Order: sequence, then structure tokens, then C-alpha cells
Amino acid sequence: MTRTPPRALTIAGSDSGGGAGLQADLRTFFACGVHGLTAVTAVTVQNSLTVSAVTEIPADVVAAQIETVATDIGVQAAKTGMLASADIIAAVAKACDRTEIGQGGRIPFVVDPVAASMHGDPLLREDAMQALRSELFPRATLVTPNLDEVELFTGIAVRDRDDQREAAAALIELGAQWALVKGGHMHEDPECVDLLYDGRTFTELPAARVDTRHTHGGGDTMASSITAALARGMDLPAAVRFGKRFVTRSVRAAYPLGAGVGPVSPLWRLADEDPEESGP
Repeated sequence: MTRTPPRALTIAGSDSGGGAGLQADLRTFFACGVHGLTAVTAVTVQNSLTVSAVTEIPADVVAAQIETVATDIGVQAAKTGMLASADIIAAVAKACDRTEIGQGGRIPFVVDPVAASMHGDPLLREDAMQALRSELFPRATLVTPNLDEVELFTGIAVRDRDDQREAAAALIELGAQWALVKGGHMHEDPECVDLLYDGRTFTELPAARVDTRHTHGGGDTMASSITAALARGMDLPAAVRFGKRFVTRSVRAAYPLGAGVGPVSPLWRLADEDPEESGP
């Protein structure tokens, strides 16, 4: 009998352009050998140029999706993406408690607090921002904000490595077990250095900076590859190192799509095999 693969849950919004959101998460889970489960929080109308509309899913439906798949299929790790509103965030927190997801439970929980667009514009109302701080950060095994989101949550504008450390400490003070402060937006730094912190030890994760404008879904891909690694049984530091390597390769494999910003691509994991040669 074929072995059932590990299962990972993404609690996120849909990207109709397929570059970010739960589509990026599922693509990454698949490339990492993990079966993906979904709790859809919102449906966006977007392409490579813009997000033109967002429709939220009712909070009780979001919670029901989480509980339905967790109690039947089972979840080895979970992550969040766009959560859209304070009501949805509160419902997600309660559903996670009921299914043992997050701190105090048995299932690792990666909170990717999607609160700013790729241009740095806020995406959440202040009540939703506060709900993320109070409801999800204290439940998070790991939080993975980009630098614009770090500033929104902590008030710290990260410009250099010292600022990164200050921001990581501030995120831990908000209740997260581990914080990952990503350095991709520090464009003056010749390297892309992410900083992992658990309240005691700082660990720098460097990589060469990739010269490309096609970075849509990069944060989702990193968070979901870390989640996939956790689902496969890696400890948190090893999972983050795996996610760093995975997203770096995915940025190198990014491709143009439409007239705007194209997506990073986990498809590099499949590129070594020619489908014409491998057969059905």
C-alpha cells in the first residue's frame, strides 16, 4: 500500500493569478512532497499588476474548514497567510486551539502575518492588526514577517543588521516562540540575510541576492516550505534552513508572467526530470 505523505494546512487567501496566496502554498507543499490542505479566508481578484477586489469568507466557514480537515485527515503542520479581518483571525485562533495547532498544542504553527503589499501598503485594518498581535502571535511557533510588516507590528524600521536584531526581540515580546526577520527588502545589503531568534540565540541565514524583479509569492513560498519541512518532522531551526535554501532556489527560478511582477517558482524541484522521457 502506498504510504500517505505528511499533511500541511494553509489558512490563506486565494490569488487568482496563481503567484501567491494559497496557490503558492499548495505548489510549494507539492514540490516538498507534502499533501496540502486548505482553509480559504478570502478570494482576491488580482493579476500580475494589481489586486482589484477582495471578498472575505465568513469567519465561521473558515473555522469549519480548519476543524473539518484536522479532525478527519490530520495535520502535521499549519501556516497562515492573508487573514483579512479581526473576526477571521479570532475564529482561526479558536479553531487552532480546538485542533491542537500552535503553542501549547502538538502541531507546529507558522504565522506569516500578511499585512502589507509588495509595495509596502497596509492590507489590514487596525483592529485586524491588533488581533494578529494578541490572538495569533502568542500561538505561533514561528512568525515570518517581511520588513514592511515588521514595522507595522513593532514600529521598528529595519535598515541594517542591528535593526533586525531589535525587531526580532520585539516580535518575541509579542509572544511568538521563534521570530524570523527576513532581509530581502534591505536592498542595499549585497547579501540577503534572514535572522532567526528564539529569545536567546540569534542565527543569521545568508544567501546571495538574486537580481530579479519577479518576486511575487516569495514570502508565501518561504513560509510554506518551512511548514512543509516541519510536517516532515524537521525541528524548527532545520526547517528554517531548508526554507531559506528552498526560497533562494525558487527566486532564482522566477519567471515573467503577465505585464507586471512574475512569481518565484518552486518548479525548479521538478526541472531535472523530462516529462517526455518519464512516461505516464
